Amino acid sequence: MISLRLPRALLLALASVVLCVPQAAAAQPPPAPAATPDRPSYEVSLRSDADGSRWTGRQMVSLRNSSRTPLRSLDIRLWGNGTDGCGTPEAPSPVRVGRVTGGTPRPLTVDCTALQIDLPAPLPYGARTSISFDVEITVPDRVHRFGKDGPHRYLGNALPLLSVRDAQGRHLDPDVGFGESFYTLAGDFRVRLDHPSALLVPATGTTTRRAGAPGRTVTTSVAHGVRDFAWAAGPFRSKTVTTPGGVRLNAYWTAATPDEGVALALKDAAGSVDAFGKRFGRYPYGELDLVMSENLDDFGSMEFPGLVLLWTESDGSGAVHEIAHQWFYGIVGNDQFAAPWLDESFAQYAYQSYTGEDTTTCWEDQPMWPSAAAEITRPLSYFADGHRTEYSRVVYQRGSCALHDLERALGTPAMTAMLRDYVRDHWQGVSTTADFKRAAQAATPQDLTPFWTEHRIH
Repeated sequence: MISLRLPRALLLALASVVLCVPQAAAAQPPPAPAATPDRPSYEVSLRSDADGSRWTGRQMVSLRNSSRTPLRSLDIRLWGNGTDGCGTPEAPSPVRVGRVTGGTPRPLTVDCTALQIDLPAPLPYGARTSISFDVEITVPDRVHRFGKDGPHRYLGNALPLLSVRDAQGRHLDPDVGFGESFYTLAGDFRVRLDHPSALLVPATGTTTRRAGAPGRTVTTSVAHGVRDFAWAAGPFRSKTVTTPGGVRLNAYWTAATPDEGVALALKDAAGSVDAFGKRFGRYPYGELDLVMSENLDDFGSMEFPGLVLLWTESDGSGAVHEIAHQWFYGIVGNDQFAAPWLDESFAQYAYQSYTGEDTTTCWEDQPMWPSAAAEITRPLSYFADGHRTEYSRVVYQRGSCALHDLERALGTPAMTAMLRDYVRDHWQGVSTTADFKRAAQAATPQDLTPFWTEHRIH
């Protein structure tokens, strides 16, 4: 070892430099767990009976753990059981799974809409695994997004999906009978549907068809970056058009649906999907299926990725609102139970903007707030707990009105740019109210705190 003797002045100078070096930062708390399991991939093969009322087959789900915490179990949501719950021995739940491989299933919970599957070993951060199970789906005998409409079958929310775990923990919220309780991460689907050739089968994704066994057809649909998968089956009439913006619209309708309703829905769909693509970012799924019926008046319309179940109203408004959902919840995801306004208010705002509805007096059209407790950002549990009548007025009407007020505060050019950036930043991801508030604040030098308080956006 060589010993160096330094002059005292130099030693004092070095000491002063050392004293100026910042102290090591205090230990920071670990980051909140990322939403997981992410990058799911669903491989499904189902075969239907003679009229599409019963589908049986097998489903495989591959997934990645994006949380730093090892994943010890998964949750599968059987949302198709939301209305019927666990059923009875004579009439069991509409969606049933069995013969699970890749993990050990526990008893169903949350009215038979949640299935926990324990993994054989903890799944580390960044690792992938897969599970498989048999699926049996019986379409309920009611006109509904998961139900029957004469000889037509609608299978919305019928396919089992992975639930999400994030900083708030496991998301096992119930189906409260209105609105949507869904919260899923975007993934890829490849779904093979074997059905009688007499049935047309519109579905999420890009669809191809080939001959199967005698009298049967195999419809295969592939979708990337979507949160759910829906399909329908029946003797639909059909037509395909391509919008000026290049989106393929596949229209399917029942024989009882008036021609003028079909024409109006197609017109509104073609115009709005192109307009929203220009405003929020190009529609990414290539094609969009419209499944139309005039018998959905008790239920209404419902959006799914790449597929809209549409009640053909005389004014055609349903098509525009539901297509706006392709961006708000479809492309920009949210926890629909915790923050229903992030998709419903935004879809309603987009619809009103597209149709040119005058919203300058939207706060004057009815009493300001239905109750002292009402807030735009309330979770679905609030509305289910004695405030059901407030849901539409607050989330759809007050929420969209607040967004129009924000546009008036920022100016239309700034609002347009902000929303496009907001969609881009959360493309096929998940947003929160805090995320949106940050995006809006970044678009203006004015302090928006009074605006959020006045509009009860917390």
